[in-house]
Amino acid sequence: MILRYSQFLAEKKDPCWTGYKQIGTKKKGGKVVPRCVPVKENIGPSTLSDEQIEWLDKCTEGKWTLNSQTGMVDVDGNFDCSRKNLTDFKGVRFGVVTGYFACSVNNLTSLDGAPQSVGGKFSCNNNQLTSLKGAPQSVGGYFTCSSNNLTSLDGAPQKIKLSFYCTYNKLTSLEGGPMEVSGNYSCYNNSIVSLEGAPKYLGGRFEPGHNNQVSERTLRGIYKKMQGGLSFPDALAKYWRHIRNEEDKIQLAKYNPSLPDEEKVEYAALSKFRGRVI
Repeated sequence: MILRYSQFLAEKKDPCWTGYKQIGTKKKGGKVVPRCVPVKENIGPSTLSDEQIEWLDKCTEGKWTLNSQTGMVDVDGNFDCSRKNLTDFKGVRFGVVTGYFACSVNNLTSLDGAPQSVGGKFSCNNNQLTSLKGAPQSVGGYFTCSSNNLTSLDGAPQKIKLSFYCTYNKLTSLEGGPMEVSGNYSCYNNSIVSLEGAPKYLGGRFEPGHNNQVSERTLRGIYKKMQGGLSFPDALAKYWRHIRNEEDKIQLAKYNPSLPDEEKVEYAALSKFRGRVI
């Protein structure tokens, strides 16, 4: 006699067939069902707490497993733990996520435990991050770390297959950022005065935007020279005569290798007089 699964569950306390055990739950056909794995497989979720397992089940769109070789959780699908008031990843360390990974709008101060590889987008915007250390080094979609407290892009992946967004932070340069971005690069609403670390290859638009220490027009002009292979100081020197904004010159003077020392001193004095620090 073959029992329906619902009958089978009603007749035994363990919801899994003989030779299998339940390790959390999973979504199937829009419903939450037990995750049953062979007892003979040493699949590691038994080393995770009930709270961690429940959290993984709620945030996973697809299937997650604990890799017994790496000790990390791999996700075949998407993982979204946004808006959960998280301060960390509950002690879980992620390995490979084939879809997207979103941990936005939380209170994260570190990306320790974040995936090493993400097949889709990675978004950690609207947190309290001061560093990108721990961020995935392989991202198949766009990468956004906007609206944090970043003062450096150290830890960012060096290659982005779509666009890179680091807006609304406290950056003064782009050092540590990706060197190759296939889409757009947006860095407005920071305190950028130097383009050290700007991408060497950019497939889309460079968007320094407004509310940086140097105007958008000047930053765009310097970056255009950099795309010809020049370093930031050399590009600045090449573009210097085209800068019409005196405030921009005050901010950039110290980086210009072609300016005489006397002229740099004059710009520094002018900056001090205006109550601004270069």
